[in-house]
Amino acid sequence: MTTTRRLAAILAADIAGYSRLIGSDEAGTLGRLRTIRVEVIDPAITTHHGRLVKTTGDGLLVEFGSVVDALRAANEIQAGMAERNAPAPKDERIEFRMGLNVGDIVVEDGDIFGDGVNVAARLEGLASPGGICVSARVQEDAAGKFDLAFEDMGEQQLKNIARPVRVYRVRGHAVPTHAPLPALTQPLPLPDKPSIAVLPFANMSGDPEQEYFADGMVEEITTALSRIRWLFVIARNSSFTYKGQAIDVKLVGRELGVRYVLEGAVRKAGGRVRITAQLIDALSGTHLWADRFDGALDDIFELQDEVASHVVGAIEPKLRTSEIERAIRKPTDSLDAYDLYLRALAEFHKQSADGIREAVVLLKRGLSIDPSYAPAAAMIGLCRTIQKARGWEAVTDAEIAEGLRWAAAALDIGKDDPDALWMAANTLGWLARKHNTAENAIERSLMLNPNSAHAWWTRGMLSTLQNRPEESIEAYHFGMRLSPLDPLACYFTGGIAFAHLYAGRYAQTVEWANRSLAENSRFTGVLRAKVVACAHLGRPEEAREALQGLLALQPDLTIASLKAYAGLSATPEIARLCEEGFRKAGLPEE
Repeated sequence: MTTTRRLAAILAADIAGYSRLIGSDEAGTLGRLRTIRVEVIDPAITTHHGRLVKTTGDGLLVEFGSVVDALRAANEIQAGMAERNAPAPKDERIEFRMGLNVGDIVVEDGDIFGDGVNVAARLEGLASPGGICVSARVQEDAAGKFDLAFEDMGEQQLKNIARPVRVYRVRGHAVPTHAPLPALTQPLPLPDKPSIAVLPFANMSGDPEQEYFADGMVEEITTALSRIRWLFVIARNSSFTYKGQAIDVKLVGRELGVRYVLEGAVRKAGGRVRITAQLIDALSGTHLWADRFDGALDDIFELQDEVASHVVGAIEPKLRTSEIERAIRKPTDSLDAYDLYLRALAEFHKQSADGIREAVVLLKRGLSIDPSYAPAAAMIGLCRTIQKARGWEAVTDAEIAEGLRWAAAALDIGKDDPDALWMAANTLGWLARKHNTAENAIERSLMLNPNSAHAWWTRGMLSTLQNRPEESIEAYHFGMRLSPLDPLACYFTGGIAFAHLYAGRYAQTVEWANRSLAENSRFTGVLRAKVVACAHLGRPEEAREALQGLLALQPDLTIASLKAYAGLSATPEIARLCEEGFRKAGLPEE
């Protein structure tokens, strides 16, 4: 008898009114059920990587590796059943009730037991025919992945379950099994303070080359707003997922979980610039405020401050002017250096080898004009860190030393610049392992700007490097909430994978690594974490498959060369654990 334990998503289902259906037409009901198994249930389970554990006369039990797969399968089955039942008389319909939970299970000779299974079975009993009930853990893990609403049913005392369980009823429009599941997000709860997203401003200059200027304007306004501690500000990366789209502000507010949306446009011509902006209540669609700002390019920072101040004033009229002034600062007095920094930001956000390389060139040009521009100095260090970590290209020792010098300089000249602080902390923590210096920098960055998703990501990374995985996971989750649609979400999910790896939770490591790789299949760091976790879970085929994917990106990788990656381990013990995992997966020593 073989017994193992693991974390899994469990789907329990039964048929409402099964006894009545059997009593009315046993042969017909059983025949219809066989057809449903073949045409609806089994394809959904297979498509979404589930394992049918067992069937009973009126129900079934299915195990999935992830909540996302389980919820997709459940919704797809219910959609298929709704389509089949539509023409049938109500008393002849076969309708499933479903319960979905995620938790630890015991696997014994193919069958599963444990609290995770018991809770799923009890949740199924709370579901209405054709409905799905889920636990709070499922609702949290599924956040942002579906166009489904979750109705809070409160804490429920389930039979034979010692603790109360918070239960949610899934609300949404079922779709036919042949249609793709919607990829839109569920409504996010509003934060407990005023919340806003600054959407990409339209470039009205008639010159595509000025796109970077409009984007940089939005980034600066977002940063200015985020320094106001009582505001909840969505990160730039999530807001920019709407770039170039026709905007429905109500949908934006729902997807990002914010009360207010700022839209605008920028027109730059000659030595003049015009900014138009409007603030909208995303719940009602009501326009709260709109204005136009004209000025010379020499006054660009005053214009940014004025826009940010008017937005804040519209949200909270009683806010004192002095509080706004303390929240907003100018990055540099040199427009030329600032312009180059905006161009570098545009390249940096491409997250490509060429983009990072070009960003460094632009940043150096800006620093040659204004050597005291702290964000530009810190970003050079961050670019070198990314080049080293991702293995896109060989980074020389001289380039690494250069990045560390600029990061140290940024701390010296940018003590009150939160962006410079988090970027320098990232570089000094990852490349140089100067943990105390990096920790002090990130704490000050978050004190100055608690709404920086990337500062929270850096805090998570530093906690992982110092073997504090629980703190790390908490920081990553908070960063993800600030930027729920971030195109660089793989860094957050990948960071959580590493935190679970360092905590010895290998199943969770694989789950989060898969999420990260689904967003970026070329993320070499996360592939390394998956190799190690699969090897220690006793999944040799998965470990070898992940290793082959890694070697396709880094063909010269060996056990010896792994030690060159500063981000692989937090302690000597974890370093040995990682090396052992790679040996099990078949990576050569030299």
